[in-house]
Amino acid sequence: MDLSIFFAGTGGSAPSARRGMPAMLLRRGGERLLFDCGEGTQRQLVRSIGLLDLDAIFITHFHADHWLGLPGLLKTYALRERSAPLSIYGPPGLREVMAAVRFIYGRLPYPLGLHELQPLQPTERNGYTVTAVPVTHRRQRAFGYAVVEEGRPGEFDPQAAAALGIRPGPDFGRLQRGEVVDGVRPEQVMGPPRQGRKVVISGDTAPCQALAAAAHQADLLIHEATFLEEDAERARETEHSTARQAALLASEAQARMLALVHISGRYPPRLLREEARACFPGALTPRDFDLIEIPFPERGEPRMIAFEKARTAQVPDQEPGARPGAAGACAAAQ
Repeated sequence: MDLSIFFAGTGGSAPSARRGMPAMLLRRGGERLLFDCGEGTQRQLVRSIGLLDLDAIFITHFHADHWLGLPGLLKTYALRERSAPLSIYGPPGLREVMAAVRFIYGRLPYPLGLHELQPLQPTERNGYTVTAVPVTHRRQRAFGYAVVEEGRPGEFDPQAAAALGIRPGPDFGRLQRGEVVDGVRPEQVMGPPRQGRKVVISGDTAPCQALAAAAHQADLLIHEATFLEEDAERARETEHSTARQAALLASEAQARMLALVHISGRYPPRLLREEARACFPGALTPRDFDLIEIPFPERGEPRMIAFEKARTAQVPDQEPGARPGAAGACAAAQ
């Protein structure tokens, strides 16, 4: 099943000519989840992949740059005569925030569910969960999110099945579904269970141990990097992270790939990327409309596809010098 993250907005607290406000679209099979919805998100989607019908929206916290695009998006769905239900999830206070802007989007022709989450509360979905991870940001309830797939059965060994007298055909399928066939048990022909994929999104946060624990061996960690290390004191005061701090956390968590977002216009992205790569060689700084595909581990590493490449159907390309992160690369830098 396909799993990918589309970066609709990778900027920080204010938009720039090149980066919109925070918003990321996770696509898993036919499901589409939006994480944060900064001002202009629907316009960003229209300009790139189109304004898709979302299944759910997850808000990390209630600073305006992370949710102010919601009223316009809800109204546009109403004008398009959407009828399917839409669920919005977020920290406590979500209902109060949405009540305050109700006059903007008005009456909706579709059911709108508002779900206030508690720390570490999982939202069960079809084959995976989205868990609210408590993070540290400006003395308010703020969440990151961990998207974790259910485990998968081990690989089927047709040669072992044949050696045990099972003929190819329907009986192979029965074994893979967990049935006993002619005295042969599934565990005799199936490899060890395999973990599902994991994507973790930090939201805005200072370095946070709960996030590091949630991101353990994540296939993709998307972490904010509002500051460079030279401004670490400012990062501490505002409870944001530096690029180096994000890389240290990714290394501690043994993540496979690190993507830096919430990019401030005060720095060239190249400097953030270089600072992070000193600790985590695979760190990337996606641009708006870039895409990261996350295959099952046995099918290869996550890869970033630049929007221009995807649009022209050229060979997928990572940023120059990018390679999967090595968990031990930070040891000498600490």
